[in-house]
Amino acid sequence: MRVACSVLFVLLPIVAFAQVKRTNPPALTTPTGYTHVVEVTGPAKTIYISGQIAYDKDGKVVGAGDMKAQAEQVFKNLQAALAAAGAKFSDVVKMNSYITDMSKVQAVRDVRAQYFKDATPASTFVEVKGLVRPELLLEIEVVAVVPAK
Repeated sequence: MRVACSVLFVLLPIVAFAQVKRTNPPALTTPTGYTHVVEVTGPAKTIYISGQIAYDKDGKVVGAGDMKAQAEQVFKNLQAALAAAGAKFSDVVKMNSYITDMSKVQAVRDVRAQYFKDATPASTFVEVKGLVRPELLLEIEVVAVVPAK
């Protein structure tokens, strides 16, 4: 009984944390900058970050007409929002991106690559007619998962 309790005491912290598994099935194309399937198991805290746009902390638009500048501000905003919830980009499991001009998507991908390394999220990129203000070109929302405390 002592051995069983000791083993349980040692293994419980390992089992109690959420596990995130990222998979790119061989039957699907090889993704660039995202993961096809992200699974979360175990006790976890799920964090939903509202769509972030290129506003600075004072509510002013950053980079009007400049996709790269707006992407940089959006990712800074995402980083701040994630940090406020105790998360980082490697905890992001889903990302939805809305862009007003898909011909400028590479500028967003280049900025995204600076924030996401090996742990890329499941991802969707959609071209939209417009966002909340006409000078905004990009909006990104994310879902992150961290171990429950």
